[in-house]
Amino acid sequence: MMRIHFLLLTGFVLLPIQRIGAQAAEDAKLQRFIKNYLEQHFRQQPLAATALGDHRFDSRLDDISPAAREQWLKLAQFTLRDLPSQVDYKRLTRDGQIDFEILQHDLKRELWVFNNTRPFDEDARSYGRYLSDSVYLLLTESTQPKETNIANAIMRMAEFPRIIAEAKRSLKNPAKPILETAIRQNSGAIGFYEKDIFNYAGETPQLAKLKAATAKAAVALKEYQQFLEGPARKRAKENWRLGRAKFDQKFELEMDAGVSAEENLAIAKVEFARVHNELYVVARQLWPNYFPGKLFPPDDSPGRREAILKVVESVSQEHGEATNLVRDARATVDSLKTFIRQHHYLRLPDPDHCAVLEMPEFRRGNSLAYLENAPPLDPKAQSIYAVSPPPADWAPKQARSFLEEYNSHMLKILTIHEAYPGHYVQLEHANRQSSLVRRVLQSGPFVEGWAVYGEVTMLNEGFGEGDLRLRLMQLKFYLRTVANSILDYQMHCSGMTDADAMRFLTEDAFQSEGEARLKIIRAKQSSVQLSTYFVGGTAHYRLHQAIERQLGNNFDLGRYHEAVLANGSIPLKYLPELVRRQLSADVKKLQPSGKPPSH
Repeated sequence: MMRIHFLLLTGFVLLPIQRIGAQAAEDAKLQRFIKNYLEQHFRQQPLAATALGDHRFDSRLDDISPAAREQWLKLAQFTLRDLPSQVDYKRLTRDGQIDFEILQHDLKRELWVFNNTRPFDEDARSYGRYLSDSVYLLLTESTQPKETNIANAIMRMAEFPRIIAEAKRSLKNPAKPILETAIRQNSGAIGFYEKDIFNYAGETPQLAKLKAATAKAAVALKEYQQFLEGPARKRAKENWRLGRAKFDQKFELEMDAGVSAEENLAIAKVEFARVHNELYVVARQLWPNYFPGKLFPPDDSPGRREAILKVVESVSQEHGEATNLVRDARATVDSLKTFIRQHHYLRLPDPDHCAVLEMPEFRRGNSLAYLENAPPLDPKAQSIYAVSPPPADWAPKQARSFLEEYNSHMLKILTIHEAYPGHYVQLEHANRQSSLVRRVLQSGPFVEGWAVYGEVTMLNEGFGEGDLRLRLMQLKFYLRTVANSILDYQMHCSGMTDADAMRFLTEDAFQSEGEARLKIIRAKQSSVQLSTYFVGGTAHYRLHQAIERQLGNNFDLGRYHEAVLANGSIPLKYLPELVRRQLSADVKKLQPSGKPPSH
């Protein structure tokens, strides 16, 4: 009997070990498959390789001819078809299965974009990436030796005439609002090659060669500018609406969150009303500070709107000078980092690779700031929190409206979103992922949602010491997030006009005229993207509330945030499962008995 028990026990132990070994082997096979696909993808599209931090192809630019783009399509089709035959999904670990699904879903999304949109025919910005970003990224983010980056930049500039020639051939039906943005950005690119590039390059023995290359690039771009402002503008059309059927399909592919476009619209409308009410409560408390002795408006719909609008307008006057925006952003970064450390909100990246810089002119015009994170395949590179003064060609009134929208209090909320603990911190954690596919294929709703979630959570934890002006701007900024989702759907699916959109944004969402105008332009040229903020922010906040309610007094905010960031920028549908798994593993590490730690 003892021998039988021994054999049974031996079999019981070996079976899991054998299964674990088989899963590890299948996971390794999946990783090889992913690497092989990326190798082919990068050879086809060198700029994508540069953007992700693979610098082997930095001296080249993509072949963007129609024949070459057809090969891009065939690679995606072949990879999607080949994946299930090369990798056995059932034999993968759970993490391997998630990686498999992420790759599979992204390939389906890429094929949908190929088959349902025509960016090289309609979106002039498609060419701008090759004419500006291709060089800018080398000089600002690459960890290759400076002289190597400059040499590669010179070789890329030599290919600009080929890119411009293809733009002239292919831009047959440019979308008018997108074309206007491309015209403005190309004008900024000319300035970059005539002047700004030398600030990034610094002292170099290649200066003479660089000047010769940039001079030719500037001439080519000026000729291209004439094409954009002339023939392209004449043939431009208002063909930017995606339409309901395509919007629904794209929404599902981009969000991958288990919510439809129509369901999200309904949720957003309810949330819009709720945030309106919160804004009113805060505005009522601030009213005496700005309008002492003045009668508070009646508590009806017009009166509530009047109270919110007047208080928002008054707080918005508290802004810095355009020339000091970058300096003010740096000061805000310092205060945020101090708060995060003192309140154990989460672990900050160490060393810190985030630089706060002025946004280059060719990237201005759509927002005050953005985060250019270190590429996932070159994670020790610099990340850039870029802050934009008003574009140089704006009239004084337009520039003043811009500064009022991004006043001193709003700048703090924006910096939470873009940098600490928002995009910079989250993406720095994501770059440490061992999973290759999770590093290079990031979920937009996760990334944007985390940043939105941080805006409210940082204030809930005490940042700003209860300053109602800061809370007012946080609510206003969040109302923008909700409004973005409504605007996104209604402009592409419901025929919302520019005039209707302007009234909605300025009267109901309390945005300045300048900000509203930019948002309308953005909605026209980025279908579905504007919805990622609300979808993601809602998912992050609801999960926090559910797990805090579940754990009660054993909930630890810092540990929860570490669990959220531990698995990379994953599609939201995987987040509850992986966060709970991570928290369970953390508890077992801290408490061998399996009991949660006491607080």
